[in-house]
Amino acid sequence: MAEKASVNGDWLVPMPAGLDAEKVMAIGTAGFTAMLCVQAIVDAGVKPEDGEVLVTGASGGVGSVSVTLLNQLGYKVAAVTGRASANGELLKSLGASRIVERSELEEPAKPLERQFWAAAVDTVGSNMLAKVLAQVNYNGVVAACGLAGGFDLPTTVMPFILRNVRLQGVDSVMCPREKRIKAWEQLATLLPESYYAQASKTVALEDAIQAAEDITNGAVTGRVTIKI
Repeated sequence: MAEKASVNGDWLVPMPAGLDAEKVMAIGTAGFTAMLCVQAIVDAGVKPEDGEVLVTGASGGVGSVSVTLLNQLGYKVAAVTGRASANGELLKSLGASRIVERSELEEPAKPLERQFWAAAVDTVGSNMLAKVLAQVNYNGVVAACGLAGGFDLPTTVMPFILRNVRLQGVDSVMCPREKRIKAWEQLATLLPESYYAQASKTVALEDAIQAAEDITNGAVTGRVTIKI
């Protein structure tokens, strides 16, 4: 909790114009990861007119930023949450066109299912990732960055060899510096001011433990910044 730290210079990137320390911390590693996921979808050639993009774990940090970024880029976004009654309106205000109940994607996946999604950002893994892969359109892509539901993947090769689906892993730790810089510059440009007001809150240091418990219990949507 020091105000200053000595670190390897290669770990750092310049703060882009339009951001400040508070906004950067509100974005955090989660928002940075979300930007990498969205960029993976764009790089795969998926366009807004190709269909809906699914975001699992949409109430979390990665999910909420992904919903916002995809909407800003013109994609139609379906947001998956297990707390639709509590978070549905917020997710819609961030840019989700509709809300998908988590229970709809929790059943074991068949090798192939009806095609629904042009692409997806998955923060959950395990059964849900398998289900999403089975439902992605021909030539679609799934950017996978999380394992909240488990690190296993109970699927088959069918989506990959019959529908040309791409499973793109997203890593924010060893990401090359040039890619980091580009991602932060895009975040500074794409994230609207409304995101910080709607999906980020600041709490005092003495409230950090309670905030952590709320996050663990699934009672927080978006991001929490601790003011030291």
